Amino acid sequence: MTRLLASRFWVGLMLLTTFIAQAQVSFDAKVSRKRLGLNERLRVDFEMNQNGDNFIPPAFTGFRVVSGPQQAVSRSWVNGVQSFSKTYTYFLTPKLKGKITLDQAQITINGEVYKTSPILIEVTAAVEKPNDPNNIDYITDENIKLVAEISNANPYLNEGIAVVYKLYFRNPISISDVQELESPSYGDFWSHLIKIGQVRVNPKGVYKGEPYNEVVWRKVVLYPQKTGKLNIEPLTLNLSLSVPSNRRDLFGRRILTQGQKTITAGRRVINVKALPENNKPAGFTGAVGQFDFDVLLDKNALKASESFQALLKVRGNGNLKLFTLPEINVPNTLEVYEPEHKENVKIKLSGMEGTIEDTYTIVPQYQGKYPIPPIQFSYFDPKTKSYKTVRSQDLLVDVFDGPIAGNVQEEKITTPKQLVQAVDTTFRFIQLDTRLSLIRKVSFWKSTLFWGLMVLPLLLLVIAFLLKRFVFEKAEDGATSRQREAQRLAKKHLGSAKKAFHDQVAFYEALERALHNYLKAKLKIETTELSKDKIERLLLDKKVNQQIAQDFVAVIQNCELARYARGSSVSIKGDYEKASSAIASIDRQL
Repeated sequence: MTRLLASRFWVGLMLLTTFIAQAQVSFDAKVSRKRLGLNERLRVDFEMNQNGDNFIPPAFTGFRVVSGPQQAVSRSWVNGVQSFSKTYTYFLTPKLKGKITLDQAQITINGEVYKTSPILIEVTAAVEKPNDPNNIDYITDENIKLVAEISNANPYLNEGIAVVYKLYFRNPISISDVQELESPSYGDFWSHLIKIGQVRVNPKGVYKGEPYNEVVWRKVVLYPQKTGKLNIEPLTLNLSLSVPSNRRDLFGRRILTQGQKTITAGRRVINVKALPENNKPAGFTGAVGQFDFDVLLDKNALKASESFQALLKVRGNGNLKLFTLPEINVPNTLEVYEPEHKENVKIKLSGMEGTIEDTYTIVPQYQGKYPIPPIQFSYFDPKTKSYKTVRSQDLLVDVFDGPIAGNVQEEKITTPKQLVQAVDTTFRFIQLDTRLSLIRKVSFWKSTLFWGLMVLPLLLLVIAFLLKRFVFEKAEDGATSRQREAQRLAKKHLGSAKKAFHDQVAFYEALERALHNYLKAKLKIETTELSKDKIERLLLDKKVNQQIAQDFVAVIQNCELARYARGSSVSIKGDYEKASSAIASIDRQL
């Protein structure tokens, strides 16, 4: 009997233990860290104390799966109690900076569904040296480099500098794919990306005196717009590569291991010097570089009321797009119109080079000889670290065949005295016939003047009606038609841009067409030949809100830059929304 009771006791104890074990099912997610750099790795372990089925990992939104899942199972008996553990392990790399939520994973254990708790991960900017022990093998750290080569780390304000991003790697490492995770920002610089075209590998590259394979990834020209220490945020790339392992195949060859590596060029600091105040010319407008300056006339002899053109031209190397030309000064008797600005500038790695021109149309009112005073153009030469001033030559315009300036009185005409000879019509102005009228006047109320004044208001009303019908309404119809045409074109091209969200180049081409065609239809002008500054000035002259005009021009600038840069879906959507909002606001204001 005692033995039977003992047996039942142990069976009950085992059932109770099993019940407690089943009741205390755990399924947890653990991470190696909750804060990491963009170029570091994250290890995620999904652990359970009982075996389960139908394991479903999270979507890992914001992360790239480098490897996994790797399974590990352990069983042990301690004091007669069985313990079980099963782990699914993933290695991840972040795709973007910010706070990213690691979503829930789930598994089915004994018919019940269990889920892990979400985990918030903070991703910072890329670090210089990743300290993650789970990062890619040591061999890649020693044989792969990403470098930002800067032509001048201590430029003057508005002096151009070149930044070339180069990827160096050594054999036997091979790279199959490169993706740009983080693009550098140039907030304090005027920037221009130089199109590279097809990326090529130079097997004869040299880094710190040692041979490497070299890939030029990005070229950009920068012109600093502020003085002091300016930061260039890092460029971060994710590499898909093959690395030889310590294992060998049957033929003695090393087995290649496929892997991922995130690498950064690091943050760079540019120390920008202010332009010297000593000997700064009074007419200096910010030109920095090496330039030539000319003033040319298309004609120097003409008739009054004809026109001629004066061309102010700057040619050379420097910040050609970032300064204004001096203004021409002419006598008051010459009527001068606003200049037409033209730019023929090429941007190379060495900076801007080409010409900028202001063409003035001038109309003389009177005859005479008019001198055009010399014009001075000043610039700062960073090579000589000094200001230089170029002076144009003296010019003279000869105006003939026209009125004389200041002669406002009629000329006195003198003729020789002659004897008066009587002819039949000599005294034809003398009235010979008698023309009499009644002294008694007709009453005003019955006069023609009275009835004319009575009918005049009705006549004026008819005329006003006809003017409104055929003139004003026609003008309004024309304005309404232009409004509808502008809206139709904008809607058409914005729709094309929206359909091309997946294709950056096609999107920004369509968006740029939408903006320019909208202004063309709205204002009846051709805007593709106008600079962004002139477009902004034109909108401001039309009483468009300054912020709206700046947003409109900013989107145009983004279109020009982003067609040659690798953008993101966030920037694409932002530019689309800003363009749509600007067009809608301009419609309400014009």
